[in-house]
Amino acid sequence: MRLISMLLLLLSGSGLAWAGEAPCTPEGDVQFICGAHEAEDLVLVPGTRWIIASGGGEGTNFYLIDSVSRAWRALPFSLSQGSSSSRCPGPPTPANLQTHGLHIRASGPGRAMLHVVGHGAREAIEAFEVDSSGAAPVLKWTGCIPLPQGMAGNSVVALADGTVLTTVLFLPGTTFADAMNGKPTGVVLERRPGAAQFEVVRGTELAANNGLEVSPDGRELYVVSSGLRTIVAFTRSNPAKQLRSTRTLPFTPDNVHLGPDGLLYTAGMASDVPECGGVPGPQHDLQKLAACPRGSIAVAIDRGTLKDTVVLQTPALRTFSNVTLVLPVGTEAWLGTFSGDRIAIGKLRRR
Repeated sequence: MRLISMLLLLLSGSGLAWAGEAPCTPEGDVQFICGAHEAEDLVLVPGTRWIIASGGGEGTNFYLIDSVSRAWRALPFSLSQGSSSSRCPGPPTPANLQTHGLHIRASGPGRAMLHVVGHGAREAIEAFEVDSSGAAPVLKWTGCIPLPQGMAGNSVVALADGTVLTTVLFLPGTTFADAMNGKPTGVVLERRPGAAQFEVVRGTELAANNGLEVSPDGRELYVVSSGLRTIVAFTRSNPAKQLRSTRTLPFTPDNVHLGPDGLLYTAGMASDVPECGGVPGPQHDLQKLAACPRGSIAVAIDRGTLKDTVVLQTPALRTFSNVTLVLPVGTEAWLGTFSGDRIAIGKLRRR
């Protein structure tokens, strides 16, 4: 659910409906894992072959996927008595939690912390412990950090010191038309250890703040502006000063994640598609735009220069569109989507 799907959620009060599952046959060089509905974000559990995906299927909050066999199943979670914030009202239930952006960080041998942008009964960052010491990973909810009233989270990162950051696509009073016209509509929020709540990171206001990542040393932030179709680097010590930016990308970037090679990886839908009305703008009907198949473009980005290299590009496909991320898995590029019944897999182009 990113730029378009989040807006549709806000407008309709419900998630996107998907069509009946199409045959799970390859389209050209692209293969699929079928049945995983609205797998909007994907993360690789550190030191394992397992992938966790956010999920939009009925009663499914997460999917667990074996990256080798490509078998998948719904991944349930158990509850602990702890809470990551004294303001957390209590644990979620599978029925009232809609998962969105994901961030995973190793916390010890066979252990990791998974932070999740959660919608549904509340807007909060939900924290889960991932135990991968057994035959397959298991999840345990450990707490939450509620977002400020009237704000909906989008992407999340958690630093080693316990700091949690999240993006907000649209602040109250801003619109899709504002973002498409390049006006600031969103922001980055930060909650430091011991703080009671999230605070606005002044200077990070962009047109539709979307994907979010942090450098390995925690000193720089990389924020996607879907409205401007760029990724902007900020220093955490002085976020009011933008360090550098990508070029205007030929697609609408969505999630951004660090790859195992230290590069940033992002993907999105091709922008200038005449059959879909050209570059997305305030003149578009959002539901029609989301329903119009567009090709997928994925790039790897050097953090020092923010220069990009295409690592996968697909034409418009009959059964897969609305791509939200690329996850490099060995020699493969895995693509998620906010409105479909499958994950796409292509060959990762050598840089």
